[in-house]
Amino acid sequence: MSPEEIVELTKRHTLFEWSAQQSVDPIAVSHAKGCYFFAADGRRFLDFNSQLMAVNIGHGDERVIAAMQAQARRVAYVNPSLTTEVRARLGARLAAITPGDIDAFFFTNGGAEANENAIKIARAYTGRHKILARYRSYHGATAGSMTLTGDPRRWANEPGMSGVVHVLDPYHGIQRGWDDAATSLAMVEEIIQLEGPSTIAAFIVEPVVGTNGILIPPSGYLEGLRALCDKYGLLLIADEVMAGFGRTGRWFAVEHWNVVPDLLTMAKGLTSAYVPLGAVGMRRAIANHFQEKVFYGGLTYSGHAVACAAALATLDVYEQDDLINNARRIGDVMARLQRELLDRHRCVGAVRSLGLFGIVELVKSRTTLEPLAPFNGTSPEMRTLAREFRQNGLFTFVRWNTFFTNPPLCITEDELREGFGIIDRALAVVDGMLSQD
Repeated sequence: MSPEEIVELTKRHTLFEWSAQQSVDPIAVSHAKGCYFFAADGRRFLDFNSQLMAVNIGHGDERVIAAMQAQARRVAYVNPSLTTEVRARLGARLAAITPGDIDAFFFTNGGAEANENAIKIARAYTGRHKILARYRSYHGATAGSMTLTGDPRRWANEPGMSGVVHVLDPYHGIQRGWDDAATSLAMVEEIIQLEGPSTIAAFIVEPVVGTNGILIPPSGYLEGLRALCDKYGLLLIADEVMAGFGRTGRWFAVEHWNVVPDLLTMAKGLTSAYVPLGAVGMRRAIANHFQEKVFYGGLTYSGHAVACAAALATLDVYEQDDLINNARRIGDVMARLQRELLDRHRCVGAVRSLGLFGIVELVKSRTTLEPLAPFNGTSPEMRTLAREFRQNGLFTFVRWNTFFTNPPLCITEDELREGFGIIDRALAVVDGMLSQD
C-alpha cells in the first residue's frame, strides 16, 4: 500500500485514541531500528519518546524477536490455569529485581489492567473499599484505572468506579510551583483522617509522575507517604508502568528513595512494548493471603507464553547492554542539554528530568510564567512546535504547554544531541512568535 492508502483505510475503519477522528494525522510507519523509526514514504524519525515511554531497549532488537519466535514455535498460548517454563522463570526473575520482599506476581495484558488488579488485591487483602489517588496522575483507560486517573481524561468517563478519593500533588503548575514534602504530607494525612482510615484500602501513586509532567517528588515525600500508610494501615501501590525498567536510571523509580511499596504495577518496559504484558508485584504477606482465600481475578491472556519470553529476553538486554547505567550516564547529559535550553530560549520556563525521563515546560513570559497553552488545551505556538518537530524528523509527545524528552535507554550521546539540535531550532521559531516582556 501507499502511505496515503494506509492512512485512509486506517482512519476509515479504526478509531484513534483521545482524538476527534477528523483531526488525526498519523504517520504510516514502515519499520524501526534502534532509536529511529521510518515512515512508509521513507522519512526517518528520531524516536524521542520511546513511542509511549515504552520501547526502552530500542526498536528491532533481534534477541527479543528471536526469543518470541522460539517460544511461538514451542507453544504460543496455554490456559492461565496451566503454566510454562517461561512463566516460571519470569516470576523468579522479577522477584530478584523488584524492591524489598516483593516476590509474587499476577500477569496482565498491560498497565491499566495491572492497576485494576492492584485495586482488587488491595480491597481483598484489607477488607476496605476506598482508594486514594492523586490529581496530576494517569493510571490507565479501563474503568477503574480511569477513575484513579487525576487528569482531564477522566472527566468524560465519570462517575466511574466508586470509592476513589483524589488528593493534591505537591506540584501546582508552573506559576504556583511546589509544596515542600511536609506541607503536602500534612494535607494527605488530614484527608486520610477526614475520610476515615478504617475505610481506605490503599494509596496509589506514580513515584515519578509521567504524562502529567515528569513530576519528581520533593525530598522526603515518598518516604512520608510510606510512613503514613504504615501509620494508618493503608497499602501503598506504586504505579511504575511508565517509570519502571530503567527509565529513571534505576530498575524502579521507588529505589531512588529506598521505599518498598506493598504493590508495584508494571508494563511498558517489561517487554519494551514488543508485545503486551503487565504485572502486579506484591509483598510476600499479601501473596500469602491468597493461599487459602480465593483471588477473584483472571484474564484470558494472563502469563501469555510469548509475552513472558519477550520479557525474559528484554531483561537480558537491559543487563547485557548495561542500559540502566546508560540511562544514568546519558541522563546526566540530557539534564545539561535541558538547562542549556532554559538558558537560551525565553519560551522555556522550566525543565525536569531523572535519568532519561524528561520534560520541558513552555511559557508566554519568563516574568509571569503564564503557560504557553492553557490547562487541557493547546495554542498556535504549541501547534507550531509540534509541526517543526515533525517536519524535521523528531517524534515526541507534545501536550498542553509541555514536550517530553524520553528516548530509548540505548540512545548514544550523538543521537541525543541530534534530537536536542532539532529542539533548539524549533524553540527558536517559538521564541520569535512571542511578544517581548
